[in-house]
Amino acid sequence: MRVLDQIDTLRFATAGSVDDGKSTLIGRLLYEANGIFEDQLASLAGATGKHGHVPDGEAIDFALLTDGLIAEREQGITIDVAYRYFTTPKRRFIVADTPGHEQYTRNMITGSTTADLTIVLIDAQRGLTSQSRRHAILASLLRIPHIVVAVNKMDLVDYDQAVFQRLRDEFAPFLAQLNFAQTTFIPVSALKGDMLTARGHAMPWFTGATLLATLETTTAHHQVAASGAHFRFPVQRVAQDRFGSDQRQRGYQGSVIGGAVKVGEGVLVLPSRQQAVIAAIHTFDGERAIAIEEQAVTLILDRQLDISRGDMLVVDNQNSKAYVESAFSANLCWLDASNMDFGRRYWIKHTTRLTRAVIDEIDFRLDVNTLEHHPAAALLMNEIGQVRVSTQLPLVFDPYAVNRGTGAFVLIDDATNRTVAAGMILAPIKKDNPDAVTPP
Repeated sequence: MRVLDQIDTLRFATAGSVDDGKSTLIGRLLYEANGIFEDQLASLAGATGKHGHVPDGEAIDFALLTDGLIAEREQGITIDVAYRYFTTPKRRFIVADTPGHEQYTRNMITGSTTADLTIVLIDAQRGLTSQSRRHAILASLLRIPHIVVAVNKMDLVDYDQAVFQRLRDEFAPFLAQLNFAQTTFIPVSALKGDMLTARGHAMPWFTGATLLATLETTTAHHQVAASGAHFRFPVQRVAQDRFGSDQRQRGYQGSVIGGAVKVGEGVLVLPSRQQAVIAAIHTFDGERAIAIEEQAVTLILDRQLDISRGDMLVVDNQNSKAYVESAFSANLCWLDASNMDFGRRYWIKHTTRLTRAVIDEIDFRLDVNTLEHHPAAALLMNEIGQVRVSTQLPLVFDPYAVNRGTGAFVLIDDATNRTVAAGMILAPIKKDNPDAVTPP
């Protein structure tokens, strides 16, 4: 048997239109994979009596496992992102159950930003919707490598193979344009459990893997280009302590969001371009010789420099250059009911840096049904487009296709403090020639 530490972790998220059965699928999957404790199961049974939306004869509404808010249970919809964790002998899993309602698209984006795989559900009776397509587009923009299309509620269409094939044939050409590394279609019944962890007997015509087997064996996230090629360390906090030394020294704290760095390796501080060498690396459980991606660490440098929150440390060599620019093109999803306002200064939150930004221009709005590009004077709520952004202070970034952590940002309304948009950087724009977009 494999040791637990040798098992890798897969992060996946659900997506799709409202009432497609995302929460039921996740709840049932956790139940069948022994990911629910006895006390949770007892509580779930009691909640089903009060808020359950299940047919007669079904004792448990598995959707209530992730729909923890009272409003969610009363309305039978998912509003907030719910994270659940479970482990099989082959892999650990972190699952984000995200909302399908158009009003909560921002929550879907939040839950999917770190996903390695997304499950887009389609109601076998209702078929494809604009929200199904929108979520697939967002998954593609978020660079999620593997999309699994689960055609749900097959029990309501008598497990008809023709229904599954029709929906697959309708959706597959659309997905082919979105450049996923892998696309998988699976017919399922979240309510009955068919094709989740066991094949069942209702669909002998389907010879593909079950949903759990697909989750356990996917390697798409390993096959795509690793974001960790170049070291990236946005400084979150500057602290003074002894850090195991005889004298107080300055430590730069944060999380590695790309690559790795070793003690003795030279680093460059951006945007100031100061140079230093890593003198020591500390974690919560002691000193280390190397800091790797996703680790929270304290870095000690060989000299005292003027470094503050929002600065970025990168490995000091010609092959790991990051862009340091105050203008860039980006894919943007507008999340707020308020109108986009050209020339208005929004707050932009990028890694650990917070500064002002304006939207200079919309290159086009994306039609989520046809993928066509249309001119637009503004982006309305939940619309997606390509825009040009200028910032007050320069940002240190990579294109989102290269590094999710340094390529993502959000825009914040300074009057309401609401997040109004989420963006993915495409390329820098040189200020001396606004029409010249440098390719990544």
